[in-house]
Amino acid sequence: MATRGTDAITLLTEDHKAVKKLFKSYQSLVDGNAADEDKQKLASQICRALEVHSQIEEEIFYPAVRAAIDDDQLMDEALVEHASAKDLIDQIEAMAPGDELYDAKVTVLGEYINHHVDEEQGEMFPMAKKAVDVKSLGEALERRKMELERERGAR
Repeated sequence: MATRGTDAITLLTEDHKAVKKLFKSYQSLVDGNAADEDKQKLASQICRALEVHSQIEEEIFYPAVRAAIDDDQLMDEALVEHASAKDLIDQIEAMAPGDELYDAKVTVLGEYINHHVDEEQGEMFPMAKKAVDVKSLGEALERRKMELERERGAR
């Protein structure tokens, strides 16, 4: 977790690393034929982390970046990618690990998130660093993230 005063890019990048690690752990469970209960617990953790992350981006980070850069296409694509990820998350949350395609949906979500992260970190974040106050945005993101995690019982 980010510490007080972390800039927006650092906070979001730390989230990206954490969720990537969760997806790797999930794949290890699949490869090891782990119990359904263990897979569901980890999949729920992944979904909750992605829900919080996407919400703080959509509420705080994206609007600030959109207002500061001249690339509506990039920002629109990020929102569409979030919507697609949310759809997969909803499907996963409505299923049980023993259901057909459960593991495949978690895997595809991970692949989708990796693609999204690559675009954010490779295209959006460099523009944001030059165009917005990433320090104050980071503070706002961190406050909102903590609120959402408390609401969702993630702490």
